[in-house]
Amino acid sequence: MDHLLNTYARLPVAFTHGQGVWLWDEAGRVYLDALAGIAVNGLGHAHPRLVRAIADQAGQLIHTSNIYRVLRQEQLAERLCRIAGMDGVFFCNSGAEANEAAIKLARLYGHQRGIEMPALIVMERAWHGRTIATLSATGSRKAQAGFEPLVSGFVRVPYNDLDAVATVAERNPNVVAVLLEPIQGEGGIHVADHAYQRGLKQLCEERQWLYMVDEVQ
Repeated sequence: MDHLLNTYARLPVAFTHGQGVWLWDEAGRVYLDALAGIAVNGLGHAHPRLVRAIADQAGQLIHTSNIYRVLRQEQLAERLCRIAGMDGVFFCNSGAEANEAAIKLARLYGHQRGIEMPALIVMERAWHGRTIATLSATGSRKAQAGFEPLVSGFVRVPYNDLDAVATVAERNPNVVAVLLEPIQGEGGIHVADHAYQRGLKQLCEERQWLYMVDEVQ
């Protein structure tokens, strides 16, 4: 640990292997993995089909880059769009990168509409990532402290408060999008009401805003 930057307050335990929902540390103690790698290990540890798929792919190709067609990527994109009823997907490496892309798309959309300084509505207590733009969209002063100046162009409103969003709509002509977590995880477990989400969607349609949903976690 001496040569790792202190970006996380790591607990004094290191795991050597896992099986399903169970983890083993260096001393052989067994733990229930209730975090699932912060919600990314949906299939648990050492799932035989996942291990086999990773090994098979590693035996064929590791990486060729997006300069070329990637057949498995195309197959996955088609399947995701068919299931989700969407037109296209963008594959990236992290939730922060996905949200960065969403922010960039919103700004591009705003400029295409002739808005010189596009603004996005974001929520209090939100968590969208640790890159400089997603950190600016995040609603945690503790996480933002020390990394100023933050990126401008974000208008923050209370979570689950449709009236607050409507007020911004009346006062700020530069808004082009709303960025919402249906369930806030890092800021505490807060769930957006169905009526609130429907109202947001309707408001976005009326105002020609993008309705961007951060469902990473």
